[in-house]
Amino acid sequence: MKKPLVMLLIILVLVASTVYFASVPAQASNRFPQAVYQTPTPDETGRIMYTVKEGETCLSISLLTKTSLENIRALNNLDINCSIFSGQQLLLMVVIETPIVATIDITDTPSGPTPTPFRGNGQICIVLFDDVDGNGRKSDTETLIADGSISISDRVGSVSLTGKSAAGEDPVCFIDIPEGDYNISIAVPEAYNPTTALNYPLSLKAGDMATIDFGAQSKESSEKIRGGSSSWLGIVGIILVLIGIGMGVYLWRSNRIR
Repeated sequence: MKKPLVMLLIILVLVASTVYFASVPAQASNRFPQAVYQTPTPDETGRIMYTVKEGETCLSISLLTKTSLENIRALNNLDINCSIFSGQQLLLMVVIETPIVATIDITDTPSGPTPTPFRGNGQICIVLFDDVDGNGRKSDTETLIADGSISISDRVGSVSLTGKSAAGEDPVCFIDIPEGDYNISIAVPEAYNPTTALNYPLSLKAGDMATIDFGAQSKESSEKIRGGSSSWLGIVGIILVLIGIGMGVYLWRSNRIR
């Protein structure tokens, strides 16, 4: 009789532990990588393609890539519901380059030094969102947070930009950024705890438009969730203690009867 009761107690402890860890909200553990989108440069035919990721919708892709739903549907022959699947290649736009007609100067000129190759520019956009559910991923209903401190610097120290996150619907964008390797960081406002990493390394190429999502959860929301979890855990603990006492009494009485 002792072995089944011991096994039952072990199972109850495991269940209680599972309930506890499932109910603890995400804090500043940086377990969740932020969503990063980088608009690819056009291919040799001038097409810009996007690969659909798990859980994405036409609406989320539209907001992420700044491409209208109508264009996404029209360019990809999608139905009115805009049905897509993970791994699908979507055409976002076709870039048509205007040919440049150059005039030929036949005047002899002395050869000069070789010019330095031109490095193109890109764009970096930052989103700081209110991660209400604490999962490190922005949903369509989660709003943006203002007054987060943004820092953008390249690896060689030639570019150093700062700014503030903004509320509303649009990200904060830095345009005409020279291509190169960058470190993107953000400091969340005092009333929030981060739910994603606060730093992100980014390799920016000419023509890219990179968007990086950073998440934070208000301390008030975190405390409410944690308080509810603690109350539930306390109830589970009391139940386990009562079960343990009952088992002890049962085993004690069983030994006396023998």
